[in-house]
Amino acid sequence: MFRIVKTSGAARRGVFQTPHGEIQTPVFMNVGTLAAIKGAVSTRDLETVGCQVELSNTYHLHLRPGEEIVRDMGGLHGFMNWPHPILTDSGGFQVFSLAGLRRITEEGVRFHAHTDGHIIHMTPEMSMKIQAYLGSDIAMAFDECVENPSPREYVEKSAARTARWLERCKAELDRLHREDETCPNPGQMLFGINQGGVFDDIRVEHMKRIAELDLPGYAIGGLAVGETAEEMYRIIEAVNTVAPQNKPRYLMGVGTPSNIIEAVARGVDFFDCVMPARNARHGHVYTWEGVRNLNNEKYARDADPIEPGCGCPACREYSRAYIRHLFRAGESLAGRLATLHNLYFYNNLTRHIREAIERDEYEAFRSRWSAVLSQRI
Repeated sequence: MFRIVKTSGAARRGVFQTPHGEIQTPVFMNVGTLAAIKGAVSTRDLETVGCQVELSNTYHLHLRPGEEIVRDMGGLHGFMNWPHPILTDSGGFQVFSLAGLRRITEEGVRFHAHTDGHIIHMTPEMSMKIQAYLGSDIAMAFDECVENPSPREYVEKSAARTARWLERCKAELDRLHREDETCPNPGQMLFGINQGGVFDDIRVEHMKRIAELDLPGYAIGGLAVGETAEEMYRIIEAVNTVAPQNKPRYLMGVGTPSNIIEAVARGVDFFDCVMPARNARHGHVYTWEGVRNLNNEKYARDADPIEPGCGCPACREYSRAYIRHLFRAGESLAGRLATLHNLYFYNNLTRHIREAIERDEYEAFRSRWSAVLSQRI
């Protein structure tokens, strides 16, 4: 399912086959938590900005509209009219980030829904059933994401439990695809998630253990949740020394353009982050010169597009002055145009990354762009 076609140092250029088409890696997956990209971006827009993979969330779609409705509407592909690959997150991170009071046991996690407070008991089996009904191409295992830093003793116990939960996830998803004919995507694949906080040895041992299950892919979770960028990069390097070489590697919830460039240099293949759309809604847009804040007064009479030469719908049609006006006037079109630009930028960035790896020039690409893309104009 995964074929590495070229390497440049530790950077990998690959192709991953799914029931809904090939994914060219490294890839940035565009986050559509509730089967919609925030900023009034349609699935046709996603195609326009070069999106390969759409990412939705198990927990949020369980609450609204419910996995049975999505299943009965043809799974996520039919429901949101997106014929390309889809990945669903398991809900583990939302338990960490949204639940105030939660009780974690071997069975699962009991917590209050953030919408109306009703009690949810999320287990590995429940997460798999929801995702099987959503019909994504890649289902993520249910895990616990611990805060960084956390006590070593707790992290060890949590990582061991996450590994046991992964075994239950695999058994349940296999059973559902074998016994439940209503599942809309029998070719759905399970990715395991590596945990272990900022402890290299726990991370490495956890990766070795879950690699024994021989899953189609593996993610590195629990990063960008309190640790420094240097700690994150150190963990990636440690994990990827023992991660299966012939399986895709997914760094969950990361991050900035510089984070992506640096993680690719350490052997990561898949990325996702809400940052492009979230920052766009506040007027912050990404360019090859750095991050631009369109709210600044200096753009009030600026006739240039967000980035000259950019092929996104916003840059082809509108000026910085006009988009700034929309933000100042509170018009929703402002967020839509900025979101289209940022998503195009991220997808275009990973395209350039793939091309640099193909030319075996990735280190030169990294040296030129990693720091530049982090600066604010």
